[in-house]
Amino acid sequence: MKYLDEFRNGDIARRIVEDIHRMTTRPWAIMEVCGGQTHAIIRNGIDQILPQGLELMHGPGCPVCVTPLDVIDQALAIASLPGVTFCSFGDMLRVPGSDRDLLQVRSEGGDVRVVYSPLDAVALARALPDRQVVFFGIGFETTAPANAMAVHVARQEGLDNFSMLVSQVLVPPAIDAIMTAPGTRVQAFLAAGHVCSVMGLHQYPILAERYHVPIVATGFEPLDVLEGIRCAVRQLESGEARVENAYARVVSMAGNLPAQRMLADVFAITDRTWRGIGTIAASGWRLADAYQAFDAARRFGVQDIRTQESPLCRSGEVLRGALKPTQCPAFGRACTPRTPLGATMVSGEGACAAYFHYGRLRDDAPVHDDPVVLT
Repeated sequence: MKYLDEFRNGDIARRIVEDIHRMTTRPWAIMEVCGGQTHAIIRNGIDQILPQGLELMHGPGCPVCVTPLDVIDQALAIASLPGVTFCSFGDMLRVPGSDRDLLQVRSEGGDVRVVYSPLDAVALARALPDRQVVFFGIGFETTAPANAMAVHVARQEGLDNFSMLVSQVLVPPAIDAIMTAPGTRVQAFLAAGHVCSVMGLHQYPILAERYHVPIVATGFEPLDVLEGIRCAVRQLESGEARVENAYARVVSMAGNLPAQRMLADVFAITDRTWRGIGTIAASGWRLADAYQAFDAARRFGVQDIRTQESPLCRSGEVLRGALKPTQCPAFGRACTPRTPLGATMVSGEGACAAYFHYGRLRDDAPVHDDPVVLT
């Protein structure tokens, strides 16, 4: 299929991989920020065809995975209430809370619905005036404009039976937190192309300069990821540290200005807790003061729920790039897609799910040097 198959061309992939092998002279550690890129890497065996010593570290770029347990339990409490219709994207339904998930709430009689847009939830509020309709608004900068639009429309229409449980997080503060963490080994970043398509690249040069790390915006197809790696290695080998756009067909320096204006109107910057990582200053959005009436946590009085993570789950270390999924003792044993301990095992962008689904069940999984793995 045009515009899809052309970014999965095995001959081009082989040439890029050969180029990466040719230019790599020492070990490097590159972190891909986005869980979608992690899945592309593991599914296509990209990490297995790179030069020995060139390590890809999986970062905290799965929005489902970094949604804190407190917020999951808030969602479960709200969804269990009579008179509430709780709306969410499907990838949140199996994310474990302290003792259950949204699917279990639905099986117990809760009105939990999968929607494909936050505006679907607004339409439900319009159609069901006698019910409280709540949308679970999670994600990075990618999903934020549509979530902001939903609240904006609800306010315009006076839909006081609509509200949103917000857990929006931001990529640049996460990069800052990773680089200031004790013992960090990250030497370059692959930035998430869809985030950059919204926010542009203007937030990243200060980080590249401050920490002397290349930051390369790239996409999610095999050739996109390989080209991002090639750009990062080229900079590392030459001692450069700048922002580079390897996804120019989608990303610009300025980004999507109308979307940014909507975000500035509906949301305000706040500190956010990241599941398994902790609180990162100014790393998220909350509803702005003018939209506080639509804050579901306040409306239903669940904002003070506090919970404790499972001591068996080490997904926080996976999200920080400090641990590969296969290095967690619970991986594939106590923690599987059927019995998940953490969101990284059930999310469509989770690193643990990628390793499990694509057969990376052991640390001694075979390494293939032949780039024909990519077809």
